[in-house]
Amino acid sequence: MKTKDVKICILRIEGTNCEKELWQCFKRLGAQPEFVHLNQLVSSGIEKEKRRALADYHILMFPGGFSAGDYVRAGAIWAARMKSMLRKELVKFVEDGKPVGGICNGFQVLVELGLLPGFDTAMSDLPQAVLNINDSSRFECRPTFMRMENKGKCAFTGGYGRKEIVMFPSAHAEGKFMLPREREKKLLKRLIDRDQLVFRYVDPDGKYMGYPWNPNGALYNIAGICNEQGNVFGMMPHPERVFYRYQHPVWTCGGKGRGKADINSAGDGRRVFESALEYASRLF
Repeated sequence: MKTKDVKICILRIEGTNCEKELWQCFKRLGAQPEFVHLNQLVSSGIEKEKRRALADYHILMFPGGFSAGDYVRAGAIWAARMKSMLRKELVKFVEDGKPVGGICNGFQVLVELGLLPGFDTAMSDLPQAVLNINDSSRFECRPTFMRMENKGKCAFTGGYGRKEIVMFPSAHAEGKFMLPREREKKLLKRLIDRDQLVFRYVDPDGKYMGYPWNPNGALYNIAGICNEQGNVFGMMPHPERVFYRYQHPVWTCGGKGRGKADINSAGDGRRVFESALEYASRLF
């Protein structure tokens, strides 16, 4: 399949606010992204011409924002609605190997759904991890450096080099990745051994550090993970916000004067979307 034929479902409900950026990233790369409201997938009351089937898409994306106002827990209400009405379709989508991505609030939704970390099953009945309140107890919005840890399994990071350091902005209040305390060491080892770690927070020199380089206090500096199959991926920082080089806070550095750098050159986040499209193109 060619990139121009890849159809992407940009799912949204009340409170999501980063869907336009995701749509633009895929559109700029020549694919076919579409905004799809959850009701279009689950409600028989929607006009026939507006109804959509999840199976018709090749990639599913959960954008950032504050779905359902982040009541109960961030992402919990959106996940509960999907699990109650779309569980069968979601499980089939994942088991078919199709890429599923979640950014920020989208990552929270994937964890609440039980699609991540995905231990032993495509979708667990209960969450197997949590994205807790930041250690600072406040909303953290800052440039965030990460090291790419994945060895090649993840569908969304095939274009990055192992141990490469990248910068994506963070903007969240509940991003502290945690595993059940009584099984933390065992499950963390499992994430490492099965190549499910994707990004970890570092300082600009690539050293694993605490706050503010780790903006939320996440276990093992975890910023992003994938499932065991590699096709479900979630991370807290926003790759869609550094699609272009000029979106970086220091884009004029490196010997290039202000106004002389190519404004259309790739930012650190572009390869997330290029990788997903390449993966989907090979799959179909």
